[in-house]
Amino acid sequence: MPSTDRAFNYDLDYRNLNLREQPELYRVGKGEMGVLLVQPYKSEILPYWRFKTPEIARESSGKIYQLFLDYKANGDFIGMDMARKFLQMGYTRSRRYANHASGQKYNGPVPDDKKGQSGAHGREQLPREEDPVKAESARIFYGKYLEAREDETYKKLKKEWQEQYG
Repeated sequence: MPSTDRAFNYDLDYRNLNLREQPELYRVGKGEMGVLLVQPYKSEILPYWRFKTPEIARESSGKIYQLFLDYKANGDFIGMDMARKFLQMGYTRSRRYANHASGQKYNGPVPDDKKGQSGAHGREQLPREEDPVKAESARIFYGKYLEAREDETYKKLKKEWQEQYG
């Protein structure tokens, strides 16, 4: 039985699950939770997700936002939410690389018992070195993310979804 709270359910067999066919199993979760798991949306959106340069970020975020609008036109809340998550992830990942050229925020590997969890886990944070190119990519994605997040239809459907499914 799937979780009935608002948390994203990581216990489902996402490799063999099509949430377009079983939408009642989807949980919004927080932020980007499940962005790289939920099919068929991951396969539909991921090929367009790029942020290396502002030009690439502009094209990528525009395409993903268009997918958001297409899902909206089809009344597909899960697709809208997944597109929103990819836009958010475009922002957070390009911001990470804008702050740290290696993409690594902390010094050293994640301890074995903490893998899959976010946080410093006692590791020192590496110094920030601003990359203006990646920072511009982050700004581009952030703008499209806000458009999706603040879309009135999206907000209405999200509220309804959470009331119906937890």
